[in-house]
Amino acid sequence: MRIKVCHLYPDLFNLYGDQGNLLIFCRRAQWRGIQVEVDMVSFGETICLTGYDFVFLGGGAESNLSLMSKELQEKGRFIVEAVEQGTVLLAIGLGFQVLGRFIKTQDGAVLPGAGVFDLYIETGMDRLVGDILLETAVDLQEEMKKTSVVRETPLATLVGFENHAGRTFLGKEARPLGRVLKGQGNNRDDLSEGARYKNAFGSYLHGPLLAKNPHLADILLSRAILRQGGGKLTPLNDELEIYAHNVIKNRLVGGYNN
Repeated sequence: MRIKVCHLYPDLFNLYGDQGNLLIFCRRAQWRGIQVEVDMVSFGETICLTGYDFVFLGGGAESNLSLMSKELQEKGRFIVEAVEQGTVLLAIGLGFQVLGRFIKTQDGAVLPGAGVFDLYIETGMDRLVGDILLETAVDLQEEMKKTSVVRETPLATLVGFENHAGRTFLGKEARPLGRVLKGQGNNRDDLSEGARYKNAFGSYLHGPLLAKNPHLADILLSRAILRQGGGKLTPLNDELEIYAHNVIKNRLVGGYNN
């Protein structure tokens, strides 16, 4: 089996080690004998994403926000079209923000986004920074039980590191990735974090996100191979990944780590 992957705007969205998410996604596929073809589409290039099974956008510098908003006014429809046709997408940090409906900056300017997610962002005066722990949405927990990650006690949490000034508010068509147990989340107030729509996932969790959350990585991969007629993933040994996950989790809830 072969899947097609697109790293979108790697020249502008390249902060916080988020490219590691793409490396992890591809490696977990390759460990299972799945061939991965990766294309990079940079700023200003022509894009057509409907032929891809997985698209990734990482975090970026906020100084590029206005530039990116103008780019997406022209090309955001191609991302929306791919998501509507079932392409799996993961967007982190600023890459997540620009896929909403609009961003309101501190000076009152309103910058349009691509409109993949039904949400908007208001830029705050201070940043929401630190380790974060989520309880994954219930439907995702059920999906995780059906993936290849076999455990006596399936992981029901996600861990990462957030660093953002944007306050994100979800509309009716967007569901959160999870509920904040420790940390700030989308806006510090409603305990939501991230957003989901169809096979599109957005989050503020850096780290990179998939390094310490193999159960989420396998949801994305499972959905991607389903587009090519694939079935259930074969199991992997995730002992080290789970240990890394639990180190952060236990630190945040006051547990003991060896």
